[in-house]
Amino acid sequence: MNDVTQILNAIRAGDADAADQLLPIVYDELRRLAARKLAHEAPGQTLQATALVNEVCLRLLGEQNSSWENRGHFFAAAAEAMRRILIDRARRKLRIRHGGQRQRVELQDIHLVYDLPSDDLMALDEALQRLEAEDRTKAELVKLRFFTGLSSAQAAQVLGISKATADRYWTYARAWLYHEITKDDR
Repeated sequence: MNDVTQILNAIRAGDADAADQLLPIVYDELRRLAARKLAHEAPGQTLQATALVNEVCLRLLGEQNSSWENRGHFFAAAAEAMRRILIDRARRKLRIRHGGQRQRVELQDIHLVYDLPSDDLMALDEALQRLEAEDRTKAELVKLRFFTGLSSAQAAQVLGISKATADRYWTYARAWLYHEITKDDR
């Protein structure tokens, strides 16, 4: 009889400390099982293997009437708990209040050429001129991304900067422009 089976027998016999001994022994194997299960999930899955294992442990070790006969029975119960957790999460994601059938879209994949109303376009132009006085590269990046629709990588190449730098500049410039445009509205 292996360690897991002995500990399971102790748990079944009512030993309160046995559950604390079980977790360190089975945790790594449960984590491998969880990682394997999550690898088959759809892209964009936000649940990590560690979080899944923790939830499984809470469910399994929190049950009062748990009577696992042996190691295999315990891991079968763990696999069933993982399945139920993943199904519950999938059902939750399908609910409208949790996003329904919305699809995740990366901002880099969106072409940002817009037809703005004249007033908004004028406000943007004025703010862009102020940004250009402060940081010419960031202003050029905005022009390339916003007005010509270049991707982050394409704009970075035109400006001779890395894509990571272009992404940081883009984030900063959008926030800066938003602040400049909306500060008069307050």
